Amino acid sequence: MPKHSRRLLSGIGLLTVLALGATACGGSGDDGSDAKKSVSEADVQAALQKGGTLTVWAWEPTLKQVAADFEKEHPGVKVDLVNAGTGNDQYKALQNAMSAKKGVPDVAQVEYYAMGQYALTKQLTDLKGFGADKLSASFSPGPWNGVKAGGDGIYGLPMDSGPMALFYNKKVFDKYKIKVPTTWDEYVTAAHALHTADPKAYITNDTGDAGFTTSMLWQAGSRPYTVDGTKVKIDFADPGAGKYTATWQKLLDDKLLAPVTSWSDEWYKGLGDGTIATLATGAWMPANLASGVKNAAGDWRVAPLPQWTAGDRASAENGGSALTLPELGKNEALAYAFVEYANAGKGVDTRVQGGAFPATVAQLNSPAFQNTAFPYFGGQQANKIFAESAANVADDWSYLPYQVYANSVFNDTVGKAYVSRTKLADGLKTWQDASVKYGSEQGFTVEK
Repeated sequence: MPKHSRRLLSGIGLLTVLALGATACGGSGDDGSDAKKSVSEADVQAALQKGGTLTVWAWEPTLKQVAADFEKEHPGVKVDLVNAGTGNDQYKALQNAMSAKKGVPDVAQVEYYAMGQYALTKQLTDLKGFGADKLSASFSPGPWNGVKAGGDGIYGLPMDSGPMALFYNKKVFDKYKIKVPTTWDEYVTAAHALHTADPKAYITNDTGDAGFTTSMLWQAGSRPYTVDGTKVKIDFADPGAGKYTATWQKLLDDKLLAPVTSWSDEWYKGLGDGTIATLATGAWMPANLASGVKNAAGDWRVAPLPQWTAGDRASAENGGSALTLPELGKNEALAYAFVEYANAGKGVDTRVQGGAFPATVAQLNSPAFQNTAFPYFGGQQANKIFAESAANVADDWSYLPYQVYANSVFNDTVGKAYVSRTKLADGLKTWQDASVKYGSEQGFTVEK
């Protein structure tokens, strides 16, 4: 996943939720009906033969080649690939177009954490009527769960994923004879050892990030969000959350986290000179290291994510997005043909060759993918670790149907634990309260 998506998860702005009065009774048509669309394979083939123009809003760079290949296979089709902004910028443009009922694209890229908001307000087409449910076994569990968006509908096809792993600077670990941690307790021990050996060096950086925090909670077994339509429960007091806050609080209390914002010039410098020694993040990270930290090529390696309990193999997703069909878009059969081609057909290999990390099981399990040697990681076959991580992601995680808003107030709530004496657990409680208040104001039935 491109670096901009990580920044968005820590500083994303408010995306307005449509009034739930309209949501509750609105449907797929302008007349308020709730009938699901039904598009057969014959309809899709007829649309391909007829041709036409598709407007696709997406920022994912590998789609450019996919669109060109799709046009070559189907000469009557023109794909107008538009970068309407990344993440939140596109969501604002998309919301404006949807509200005006004008200029809505046929296909739109939407990140998993934002999916529920559009699905609940019936702004995305449920692809079950297109036969998308038959593709469930084609995708790894985390991304497939993401497109279901808290309900039984399927609101997109997964495009990429971010199963987590531990990226670590082997040169630094070897220099100070630090063992690669396999548990988070060992990670804290390694953080102490490193900072003692070199007071300028830190195990990692963290200034507070909503996406990272929710991923860590996911891996720890916490399930803070329960969503059933407009009924929402938010609870950051479960045992999994307790594991995370207890461990991360030690790092905060002992000042073992570099106070450096991710994706900043200082962050890249720290990754290059060894003063930031690890990153627990998604499998989309290698390309960013190779392009942004060239001077450290050969120093870094990949290991499985440390566990909360020794011997476990739990993982989580960090990032990822899908291609969706906005409800007000046109050429739906043709649009679905493109989405299936890009995310479950020939386009997947094209995108993987372009550096994307797949959400599809076939690619994740293929010898060609798993045996790929990464020169940046000293020839390590890192995809084997990423693929195993993808298989070990629990598929019962839910985001709020207004997660975009919740993430926007993270720094004003949980973020205080990074800059004051506020405890992380108290920060989560404040985040919970703010999310409950907003949800109630928007017409959700919220329990805490």
